[in-house]
Amino acid sequence: MAVIKPFKGIRPPQHIVEQVASRPYDVLNSEEARAEAAGNEKSLYHIIKPEIDFPVGTDEHDESVYAKAAENFQKFQDRGWLVQDSKEQYYIYAQTMNGKTQYGLVVGAYVPDYMNGVIKKHEFTRRDKEEDRMKHVRVNNANIEPVFFAYPDNVALDVIVKKYTANQPVYDFIAPGDGFGHTFWMVDKDEDIATIT
Repeated sequence: MAVIKPFKGIRPPQHIVEQVASRPYDVLNSEEARAEAAGNEKSLYHIIKPEIDFPVGTDEHDESVYAKAAENFQKFQDRGWLVQDSKEQYYIYAQTMNGKTQYGLVVGAYVPDYMNGVIKKHEFTRRDKEEDRMKHVRVNNANIEPVFFAYPDNVALDVIVKKYTANQPVYDFIAPGDGFGHTFWMVDKDEDIATIT
C-alpha cells in the first residue's frame, strides 16, 4: 500500500484563482504559454514555463530559466498570489470536461513508493521530460503541478469525497485556456484526515 500524507498546500486566494490557473506545462509550447500569459503577471506560466520571461528562443533548459522559476515562485508568495495553508490537510479536486467529472484526492506521495513500483505508472513518459520536471521540483522545493493517481475502490474514501463535495467548494471555475471546469475542496477535519491517511 502506498504511503500518503496530508500537506500544507500553497495555492492562490479565491479572488484571483482564475488569473493564476494555467493548463499543464506539457500541453503547450513556450510560444503558446507566452501568448496565454500575455498581460497577466499572475499567470502560473511564469513559474511552470519561466522561459516566457526571457527573449524568444531562449533554451528552456538553461540554468537561468530554472532560477527564474524559483524567483517567480517566491515572488508569487511574497505578493500573496500563492499562500501556504496553515494546516496539513488533503484536498479534493474535480475536473469536468465534455460533461464528465472526475474526482480525486490531492495528497503528498512517498517518492520511494513510485521508484519501487508500489505506485504504478499509467503511461510511458519521456526521460527528458521527467528530468526537466524533477529539476523544476528541486529548484522550487515544491511540486507546482499535480500528478494524477488512481486508486482501487475504497468505500471510506468515497464517503469522505461525497461528504465534502456536497458542500460549497473553495474554487469552482471554468478555465479560459482549456474550457475545463475546475472545482476544489479542502479536507480539513482531523478525523477525515486520519481516515484518508
